Amino acid sequence: MSGKNFRVAPAGQRTNTEGKQVSNRVLLATPDSEYELMGSDLTYIDLPHHLSLHEPTQKIEFVYFPNRGMVSQVVVTKDGRTVEVGVVGSEGHVGAGLAVGLSRSSVREIIQIAGDGFRMMGNSLERILRSAPQLQTILSRHTGLQGMQVAQTAACNRLHDIQQGLSRWLLMTQDRVNLGVLPITHDFIATMMGTDRSTVSLAAAVL
Repeated sequence: MSGKNFRVAPAGQRTNTEGKQVSNRVLLATPDSEYELMGSDLTYIDLPHHLSLHEPTQKIEFVYFPNRGMVSQVVVTKDGRTVEVGVVGSEGHVGAGLAVGLSRSSVREIIQIAGDGFRMMGNSLERILRSAPQLQTILSRHTGLQGMQVAQTAACNRLHDIQQGLSRWLLMTQDRVNLGVLPITHDFIATMMGTDRSTVSLAAAVL
């Protein structure tokens, strides 16, 4: 996603001011001069399982850049049911609305596979973007790709059978966490796909 005009720094060769290694692709694709502007505003954090990064309708307070793990973007209905509409891993960032002038989001963003990464205050990012046009382009591009992912997910949920949907979900998840074994349960997948556990178990058995 860095594009032909951006040089991507090799993973492990870029750090924050604390010396913590960066493997998030957005941060690696940011030009050196603009990455330096982010400097001390990037705080290294652990991202434990089930940590909520953002709740629906709340103001976006922080932006997150995962190194490892996976974030689920979930729509919550009035009766408390949930369905996943997108996922974010080391390829992207959480709090994407800020890059296009939106201060709130309608989705819950929660850690579904534990990892680590970097956090920045939303108002710090907004300040930095005024002097970082290439970072603005990278973040806006990822925001657009997230929108495309939501549209694709909606189409798949409506038109594909459960086996196709499960295959898509597993491939997207593995692509982001790069693990041979995914630490997830049938119950969790059912919740994310808006179905029941027995349906997921049957589809998994066929696969």
